[in-house]
Amino acid sequence: MKNKSLISINDYSKEQILRTLDLAEDFEKNPSQPVLQGKVIATLFFEPSTRTKMSFESAINRLGGQVIGFASKEGSSVQKGESLKDTIKTVSNYCDLIVMRHPLEGSARYASEVASVPVINAGDGANQHPTQTMLDLYSIRKTQETLENLNLFMVGDLKYGRTVHSLLMAMSYFNTTYNFVSPEELRIPEEYKMFLKEHKLKYKEHIDFTDIISEADIIYMTRIQRERFSDPMEYEKTKNSYMLRRDMLKDTKENLKVLHPLPRINEINEDVDDSKQSYYFTQALNGVYTRMAIMSSILGLK
Repeated sequence: MKNKSLISINDYSKEQILRTLDLAEDFEKNPSQPVLQGKVIATLFFEPSTRTKMSFESAINRLGGQVIGFASKEGSSVQKGESLKDTIKTVSNYCDLIVMRHPLEGSARYASEVASVPVINAGDGANQHPTQTMLDLYSIRKTQETLENLNLFMVGDLKYGRTVHSLLMAMSYFNTTYNFVSPEELRIPEEYKMFLKEHKLKYKEHIDFTDIISEADIIYMTRIQRERFSDPMEYEKTKNSYMLRRDMLKDTKENLKVLHPLPRINEINEDVDDSKQSYYFTQALNGVYTRMAIMSSILGLK
């Protein structure tokens, strides 16, 4: 993995995923390892972010590295009309690794082709978000003690949800059964259903999951993303499609955990927060350890 960009979760084999999760576990046990001492990491966020940006920066600081970059395009020369190519080629001169979030699908792959340093995709439009997937996998393995043979419920925005798309691909290595729960307008795209059929993996599509929630090992809730809709009426029609409440969890499996890539709006009621099934805030913390593992692997330091 040394000096290789991470643009899609498909850039990692099953063995590389498991090695990264093992390394993240090592960092969780001892998070203050100065392996990034003398390294400069650029965080280029052309879209707003809280958890992804801050967890990367927390990971860099804890490992002794230095951070440069910007939190929105308004804070960069993009606002003056500079091209993505010129931004990336310039920033490559100042750092050892670029972490980039951008609203356009394919932008991260393009950046990796013009950069002289490795690039980590921190989300490109509705396409992929591989480091979120790694922390999701870490959270699933930690709570279930396995990644194999689980029943994964994905709920909400399955059309535009890049975290859903990346997690679906990664979990295909582990004989997962998928239950897709969404409004008709936000169903999982056909290309992902074709992928599951090609890999002979089971999936079902649902409008509601109240009657089948007892089958779930993991419920992966997602928000309906206003910023992905070109038609405001379509967003208004779907924005309140699902709300998970604590009373819905009373007859579920003992091992069930509720995950969410965050931020949440109203799709998980706050009464779920202190339930034994809630795991989304610890899930966010796990992002620090997995991003430590990813960066140190790419830079050949671990």
